[in-house]
Amino acid sequence: MTENNLLYALALQHVPNIGDITAKRLIAHCGSAEAVLNEKRQNLVKIDGVGKVILDSLAKTHHLKEAEKELRFVEENHIKALYFEEEDYPSKLKHCIDGPIVLFQSGNINLKQQRIISIVGARKITTQGVAFCEKLVETLLPYNPVIVSGFAYGADITAHKAAIKHNLQTVACLAHGMDQIYPKVHKKYMVDMEKNGGFFTDFWSTDTFDRNNFLKRNRVIAGLSEATIVIESAEKGGSLVTADIAVSYNRELFAVPGRTTDIQSVGCNNLIKQQRAHMLTTPLDVPYILNWQLENAQKPAIQKQLFVELDDTERTIYNYLKDNEKQQLDVIAINCNLPTFKLASILLSMELKGVVRPLPGKLFEII
Repeated sequence: MTENNLLYALALQHVPNIGDITAKRLIAHCGSAEAVLNEKRQNLVKIDGVGKVILDSLAKTHHLKEAEKELRFVEENHIKALYFEEEDYPSKLKHCIDGPIVLFQSGNINLKQQRIISIVGARKITTQGVAFCEKLVETLLPYNPVIVSGFAYGADITAHKAAIKHNLQTVACLAHGMDQIYPKVHKKYMVDMEKNGGFFTDFWSTDTFDRNNFLKRNRVIAGLSEATIVIESAEKGGSLVTADIAVSYNRELFAVPGRTTDIQSVGCNNLIKQQRAHMLTTPLDVPYILNWQLENAQKPAIQKQLFVELDDTERTIYNYLKDNEKQQLDVIAINCNLPTFKLASILLSMELKGVVRPLPGKLFEII
């Protein structure tokens, strides 16, 4: 991308009242960001979703001047600016309708032909959550995944540190510009992060630091990855926002279950109960459900629990799946003469016992 094209893309990104979806619509209609900013008002008004507020914002002349300042900051600090139509823009994020039109990158990030997962969770992560997160990253080491998170307290920094420890590429998505780091205490990890990974953000160096930025940032975390894993979450929290976004992008979602009395497990348990997330009870569930294959090696065996007691209904479902392999929830319900709502509860119980496993598309199979 030429410097001039980048300048106009930044200028368009600077225009208030225009989000990434509208910006992409304008670019598609006019041909380029430069063409958008130079287009006549009577032509722009014909575009769906463009009204007086947007037209007035586009008419202001200071956007190019501000873009020039940001471009100087980017160049002076050796930051890479990625335009959404370019080849080096993250491929999975490119398919997200609200992905940033310009994404800033620092470090040595390489996402081409990589397995990418996002790990998120509570900022006040428990010792059990830390242990599971560390074990998860360690177990996935043979698959060489890229670990994406948000560089915040708790689950985020735990995931980044585990990736650094095992020399895996790790990427932090920031909720602010590249002129700062938050929280400041995590500044000590920046060198290691950028050695084998780095940072992404779509915020400018001039953007005001705001708590709402974290929610906007979450779309980048979810969009970069083929799957998002929620380690722990209370009933409400930013991790659940990331989970919602991942589902909206049609990406796989995993949640680690916990005791019903644990506050930091309520969010994960709800995701599983609502059948919005795969229940993650062992790290090997991730490569199994994502169908990751090890090169020149056999797929690690997932050992099922022995001597499990099943009631008559569970035994009927088990035998049906044993004879028919993978089956959809509705098909199982019909053939086992069970209402779907009741079957879903029974399958969850069998999943907890380690005898069945959910698959994408509401499929189930025995382990």
